[in-house]
Amino acid sequence: MSIRHGLLALLERGQMYGYQLRTAFEESTGSTWPLNIGQVYTTLSRLERDGLVRSLPESEAGQRPYEITDAGRADLALWFATPISRNDRPRDELAIKLALALTTPGVDVRSVVQTQRSATMRTLQELTRLKYASDRPEDLPWRLVLDAMVFQAEAEVRWLDHCESSLVRHRPAGPGPAIGPAPVEAVDHADEEARR
Repeated sequence: MSIRHGLLALLERGQMYGYQLRTAFEESTGSTWPLNIGQVYTTLSRLERDGLVRSLPESEAGQRPYEITDAGRADLALWFATPISRNDRPRDELAIKLALALTTPGVDVRSVVQTQRSATMRTLQELTRLKYASDRPEDLPWRLVLDAMVFQAEAEVRWLDHCESSLVRHRPAGPGPAIGPAPVEAVDHADEEARR
């Protein structure tokens, strides 16, 4: 998520200082993405430099609130109106890890897949438990974030199943990373497992 736009969205609610923004961000996302206070102040400085927020005079307690500017509102509106591009998202570390495992001698790729599947299943169970822990209307933003994480975990498990089936259909053709077709028995077993 863009911290920049997250802070702008929070400031659209009203003036806030750094710690308030951090707390509101974590409440809005169910603390699924902890935000470092240093990130908040660094981002606020950049937003102010770019004319998207303005700092206000310090309070008696020494806290400096910020407010969104008209330019900030326009930038935020554009962000909400623009779909997230797949290219804008971070690299998929798991896909890279498996691709490298396939081409690195001595790595048990099936073990890598199984280990990840077990971890993802534990995460999925925990997310599902959290999702049903509360159904208060004010928890809707948090539940929607959890839903997204559940769907991503489910998709990862399906992809790992696909990876495992692909591994069964292909076998190494010697000591290197070359891959060739697996024996017919292995393919039939994989197809039988997939139907279950």
